Amino acid sequence: MKNKSIAFIAIGALFSLYSCAPVYKCGEEKPAGGIQGSNRLLDVVNERDELCEIVEVKDKENAYLIKNNQQLGITNDSLATRNRELVGEYNELEGNFNKLQDKHQTLQKDHLELSERFSGAITNNLNQGHLYDERIKEKERRLTEKENALLEREKRINELEAEIARQDSIAKRLNQLLKEALLGFDSNELSIEIKNGKVYVSMSDKLMFQSGKADVQSKGKEALKVLADVLKKNPEFQILVEGHTDNVPIKTATYKDNWDLSVARATSMVRLLQETHDISAERLTASGRGEYEPKASNSTATGRAKNRRTEIILSPDLSEVMNYLGK
Repeated sequence: MKNKSIAFIAIGALFSLYSCAPVYKCGEEKPAGGIQGSNRLLDVVNERDELCEIVEVKDKENAYLIKNNQQLGITNDSLATRNRELVGEYNELEGNFNKLQDKHQTLQKDHLELSERFSGAITNNLNQGHLYDERIKEKERRLTEKENALLEREKRINELEAEIARQDSIAKRLNQLLKEALLGFDSNELSIEIKNGKVYVSMSDKLMFQSGKADVQSKGKEALKVLADVLKKNPEFQILVEGHTDNVPIKTATYKDNWDLSVARATSMVRLLQETHDISAERLTASGRGEYEPKASNSTATGRAKNRRTEIILSPDLSEVMNYLGK
């Protein structure tokens, strides 16, 4: 660009040398009356003016370019500085990236190990859970069996209680029937009570026997007849005849001691019930307790009188109760 400007200046100087009349310079205003000269001169001046304008434009362009080049230099320096900064940041980021990549690989390795351990733990837990579920199911099965057994036992207890209540009701009814049937006998001769679900008919020896004898007296036979009439209508009762004495020793040609006498008296009454009044032998039992189950003290005459007795113990048929117990 500088070389071109010099060339234009040289051309302008050349035109000035060849001019025959004074000519205005480049950049000056044209004279008001114009210039005088040949057409050739005028053409050269016009051409010079054009070249001057071109030179002026080129100078301005050159100045702009110089200024722009300077600005670009500054910008380039700034960009170079920024580039160095970015290169540094890049290197730092690359270093961080490499570190992060190494850490990522380490984490991946740890993750793989943890996944394997977790998978093993899950499998173990599933196995333990399955085993636990099986144990729970087994416990539930046993609990259900126990609950069913308890329900069945409760049912049996309820049935047993109902049967016992029924037997008690029957015993109470029999007790009432016997009391009504035996109203004609004195209380010191015959008494009736219920104990433990059984009916006890206690007959004194004064009513039933002569002293030291086992044959039933007529009044005692009347009592047995009344008793037998009631028992035949209530076949569900078992009949135990039990002889008792006081502790006064006895020894005769027939009876060795009180025990012999108590058994003989019970047997005598059982035979009457069976043979005379048609009570089934399967319902009858004879036993003797002698002096070994007294009701009162043997130290007084009154006490000894109470102890000399024969008890007819009427027990409800407990076969149904035993069936419930045996289930």
